[in-house]
Amino acid sequence: MKTLQIILWAVLCHPVFLLAKPNIVLILADDATCRDLEVYGGQAKTPHLKALAGEGLKFNHCFQAAAMCSPTRHNLYTGIYPVKSGAYPNHTYVKEGVKSLPHYLKPLGYRVALSGKTHIAPREAFPFEYSSAPSEDGKNARGDIDFEAMEKLFQECSRDGTPFCLIVGSKEPHTPYNRGNPAEYPPESLKLRPFHIDTAEVREEFSKYLAEITVFDQQVGQTMRLLEESGLKEETLFIALSEQGNGFLHAKWTCYEDGLKSACIIRWPGKIEPGSVTDAIVEYVDVVPTLLDIVGAALPGELEGRSFLPVLLGRANLHKTYVYGQHTTLGIQNNRGPFGIRTIRSPNFRYILNLHPGDPFQCAVEKSEWFKSWKAKAEAGDRHARDLLERHTFRPAEELYDVVNDPDNLVNLAGKERYSGIQAALRTRLKAWMRNQGDMGQETEMMAPQRLARNRDK
Repeated sequence: MKTLQIILWAVLCHPVFLLAKPNIVLILADDATCRDLEVYGGQAKTPHLKALAGEGLKFNHCFQAAAMCSPTRHNLYTGIYPVKSGAYPNHTYVKEGVKSLPHYLKPLGYRVALSGKTHIAPREAFPFEYSSAPSEDGKNARGDIDFEAMEKLFQECSRDGTPFCLIVGSKEPHTPYNRGNPAEYPPESLKLRPFHIDTAEVREEFSKYLAEITVFDQQVGQTMRLLEESGLKEETLFIALSEQGNGFLHAKWTCYEDGLKSACIIRWPGKIEPGSVTDAIVEYVDVVPTLLDIVGAALPGELEGRSFLPVLLGRANLHKTYVYGQHTTLGIQNNRGPFGIRTIRSPNFRYILNLHPGDPFQCAVEKSEWFKSWKAKAEAGDRHARDLLERHTFRPAEELYDVVNDPDNLVNLAGKERYSGIQAALRTRLKAWMRNQGDMGQETEMMAPQRLARNRDK
């Protein structure tokens, strides 16, 4: 009898029984560097995100597995790393049989919807209820968040007592920077990163970028208001993510900190301690397992992430020791050849393996006016500009950075005797992860065009 009581107590204390199934809203920015947000100490005003952090949990160390939109979204919605799922270049698609969040939540009675930016394929692998609105400027017919559809979803689910999971895919602050009020960010007053070259062109563009982050913040506020007006705010788990870094140098398209680190703020009334902060290391690949754990679903074996529910509930301060990332240039604009990058990050160091050292690295920014102004400054003899552009274009086989003392990833420690043991250990662990993923390095990079959605049926 006593044994039966113990078993019953253990079962009833499982999260399945302790936690009611909440509604879920996940709002995702588009090309926003985490530390550009005011809530993370940056210059872009984010009052709604600050309020969200005051009511929830802010993660200081959330990462994604790729610094491009499409593989990031596939990774986030499937819980599988990019090469394993097949979705590793940009504008990509997953392998046949890969499942995503709707497959797991719909059988549990959830309505699962996505409003706004998609950038995922094929549709049968992502059976969301889709909605989108024309852009405010009328130039893009699809892709904006449809707040009317969102309000309708909230009202219907409130009326029917149906739980929902809604992905809100913002297009801010992705280029072109044509929304928001740049006057709030006078170019001459902005603080640039050490890896930026100071020109009038980049200051003007950076001002517009910060203004668009504030537009994203307003979208966070508008989504929260609709929840409140529908009477669902206190029944909803709310997640805000900033996606990969901005469209300037050393961020998007790279495996540096500003390319792979994301904002992550989660509000869950009655479960998460308001105003809390954690240094636990989590990844986008962990989101699907965490949500399934929250709603009491069994975790499918194909998921590669791990639930961080104990962190949310304040029962754990640690989650992961190592996180991984990759970049593939084939499939992005303005590249003239393959340049594969793989990376591993520990609490103190980031190790980067460049698969094509010596070959020039190119990406979409090189057609921009601000990049041309940087190049002109370098050609005019500015040593700082010349050194930064050289560093951007030509990269060594290995890079190692002290992420605690060098968050900008400027001082490459690879090859220094003092750090040889750390470098070797991280290299070994990264290559083991690559083998587990079926990642053959350069060979996998050359196969990237086969994984582009436009080539799917060729």
